[in-house]
Amino acid sequence: MKWGSYKYRFVPWMWLNILKNQRTLRVVCARGDGEQLGHGEVGAQLLLLLQALNKEPGRPVEVMRASLGFAVERAASSVPGAGTGVFVTGGAVPAHALVCLYPGTVYQKFEPVLFQSLGNPFMFCCLDGVLVDGRDRGLSRIVYRSCSGRDRLGPHALSDVTWLTPQPINPLSIGQYINNCSNEKEANVCYQEFDVPPEFPLNLRRFLPNVPYSHHIERPLRCVVLVSLRKILSGEELFSNYYTLVQ
Repeated sequence: MKWGSYKYRFVPWMWLNILKNQRTLRVVCARGDGEQLGHGEVGAQLLLLLQALNKEPGRPVEVMRASLGFAVERAASSVPGAGTGVFVTGGAVPAHALVCLYPGTVYQKFEPVLFQSLGNPFMFCCLDGVLVDGRDRGLSRIVYRSCSGRDRLGPHALSDVTWLTPQPINPLSIGQYINNCSNEKEANVCYQEFDVPPEFPLNLRRFLPNVPYSHHIERPLRCVVLVSLRKILSGEELFSNYYTLVQ
C-alpha cells in the first residue's frame, strides 16, 4: 500500500500534520454544533436543484447555474501536486449555501469495509462512525454499482450511478474531489451530515449519489453535504477541513 493513501489513517502522522497546519482542524463541541445550514434548508436547496434537473435533463451544469445562481465543476487543482479539485464556475456562492454532495456507498460502523478501504483516501467518516466510500474506481465502484442495482422500487431507481463517470447527472456529486485546506488556503466549505427524510420525493431519489451497503437496515439514508462558510466567487477553488475534533 502506498504511504500517500495510508497516511490519512495513521494517527501520529495526522496529529503531526495538524500541529504544523492548524487551519486544517475544525473544532466542534458535539454532533450538530457548527452546522452552517439547518436540515430543513439543506433539504429545500437540494429539492430546488433536483426538481429543476428532473424537468430539464441533459444540461446539468447549466441547470444548476440557472436554479442556484452558481455552478461547480472539477478541474486541475490550484495546489501543486494535489490532483483534481473543485471550482466555482460562474456566478457566486452565497454564504451558508449547499455547494456539493459527497457521493458513495454508506456503511454503518459495524459493517465490513476492510478490503474497500485499502489504499482508499476517499473513505469519509461521519461523527457517529458512519462511513461513506467516495472512491469511483476499483472495488468501491463495483460495490456501489451492485448496491444501486439492488435497490429499486418498481420503475424507480433510488440512487444515481452517473457520479462514477466524468459527466454526473447531478452536478453537486463531486464533493469527494474537494481538497484539504492549509495554512495558505483556508477552508471555504465544511462538511455537514444530512439524513434524507422519509417524505423525500421518490422520483427525485435517482439523483442522490448515495446508497446503503445493507438494504435491510431501517434508517434514513445518510448523505454528507458541503456548505459554504462565506461568499465564494467564480474561479475560486473549494477547500474543506479534512479533520474535525469533537470536544
